[in-house]
Amino acid sequence: MIALKNVLVATDFSDASATALEYGRHFARTFGASLQVIHVVENVMARFAADAYPVVLPDLQKEVEDAGHKKLLAALNDEDYKQLNAVPVVRTSAAPASAIAEYAKEAKVDLIIMGTHGRGGVAHWLMGSVAERVVRTATCPVLTVRHPEREFIAPDALVSVSKA
Repeated sequence: MIALKNVLVATDFSDASATALEYGRHFARTFGASLQVIHVVENVMARFAADAYPVVLPDLQKEVEDAGHKKLLAALNDEDYKQLNAVPVVRTSAAPASAIAEYAKEAKVDLIIMGTHGRGGVAHWLMGSVAERVVRTATCPVLTVRHPEREFIAPDALVSVSKA
């Protein structure tokens, strides 16, 4: 039997991530699990440290983290908190996939759900795939979803037949 107690949704606020959040809500409701939602913000210090004034970077980093946290809170609703015990998580990292996998391990997450953009060819080669790296490194199962998604949850066949 599959027992899910902690479901983690990774979000970058894209359409695919919004779809992943809907899946996460459904899984959490179905299994009576808690819902955790993580957003990884860029580590500005790591990217621009050599090119920028060190005095400015901490303030910029704080602004990036605050904006990510604010956007994450806006993505969750009252039902998420009341029914699913939602926990918003913001991490800072230059490697989002590692941050997601590490958090999942620390928080004893049973399932990670995340969107994938489905890039191929040169775009995939240049930018890589956070979802692919999470799948390879996570210690728990990872469900990747696309937008627009194929309908995953179909109405109960018996209910449909009984209404006919």
